[in-house]
Amino acid sequence: MVEGKRSPIRKPGRAWALGIPLTLLALALACGERNTYAPPPPPQVTVSQPLRKPVTDYLEFTGNAVAYNTVPLRARVEGFLEKVYFQDGQTVKKGAPLFLIQQEQYQAQLQKAEASVLAEKAQLEHAQTEFDRYSKLVKQDAAAQTDVDRWHYERDSRQAALLAAKAQVALAKLNLSYTKINAPFKGRMGRHLKDPGTLVGAGEKTLLAEINQIDPMYVYFNINEQDLLRVRGKKPEKAEEIEKKKHPVFVGLADEEGYPHKGWLDFAAISLNPTTGSLQLRAILRNQDELILPGLFARVRAPIDSAKEALLVPETSISYDQLGPYVRLVNEKNTVERRQVKLGVQEETFRVVLEGLTGKERVVVSGLLRAVPGRQVTPVMAGAEAEAKGAKNELKGAKNKKPHPPSK
Repeated sequence: MVEGKRSPIRKPGRAWALGIPLTLLALALACGERNTYAPPPPPQVTVSQPLRKPVTDYLEFTGNAVAYNTVPLRARVEGFLEKVYFQDGQTVKKGAPLFLIQQEQYQAQLQKAEASVLAEKAQLEHAQTEFDRYSKLVKQDAAAQTDVDRWHYERDSRQAALLAAKAQVALAKLNLSYTKINAPFKGRMGRHLKDPGTLVGAGEKTLLAEINQIDPMYVYFNINEQDLLRVRGKKPEKAEEIEKKKHPVFVGLADEEGYPHKGWLDFAAISLNPTTGSLQLRAILRNQDELILPGLFARVRAPIDSAKEALLVPETSISYDQLGPYVRLVNEKNTVERRQVKLGVQEETFRVVLEGLTGKERVVVSGLLRAVPGRQVTPVMAGAEAEAKGAKNELKGAKNKKPHPPSK
């Protein structure tokens, strides 16, 4: 720049001058529009109407399995244990030999008792002969009456001695039979408690083993006073009617689903336990495969009435609070309501509703966290939701399907 000269001032261009009014116009138009808030749509929940079908009312109990028969096998005579015929835990048939105690002593006692019987028979015959002979002689005045009386006494004494000898034979045979211990019924053996060579029965009846009959099997359980009065009703059945009827009982073990074992009510105690306020009951059921062992925990279900029509809702739709069980309903205005209900028995994945529903309500079965009482929701029937998902998947599959190239 040369000193003394001023730099020329550039005038704004025409394009830049035209841009200013356009910018001001855009700002004016933008300031004229207002932002409005669009609320989100109500959350979607799945609803369904209560299911109506016949349901059998029943009671559920917990009990324990007990063997049908339990017999401790003991040595009833003294002697050395010679043989053990079974293996521990083996299932044996009725009458199968289990133990053998030394027999020589008892066989000798039997022979001695039989010899005494023969001796007493001989003496009885002799006394009878002498009595008959002297009875004839006394009529001929050839013998004294005292001789007749003596042989009469002798004959009666020998008859009594013969009976005593026969009783000794019976006792000897009985003691000899005690040396063989057989299974009283078909059952399962426990472990043997005495080994061969052990002296048993000396001064006490030694316990040798235990046998259980587990087919059929007993299941004991207790019913409380309220359920008992409910089952009995206002007109209790007579004892004869109860004996004629077979009340079914269904049993399930802890690792089994449902109640696969069917039995019958077999026994009821004659009085309630005053401490627990419950009545002991017993069921009997077959156990051919021997899956149920004595002492196992058992779940018991006993129907108390014939099948009647009832309302059922899914178990997952029921909630609980301090007031008890309740369900969420969607009314005509699509607003969620809370409805208190009284529940009955469980039927698979459903639960019987005794009070609180009429059957026409729309019960929320899915999306419970979104179904807040007092708020609006978008209800979708359970069947309609499944159909919508199926149609959506079908449409998605059609889009992903590649067209076949045209054939040449």
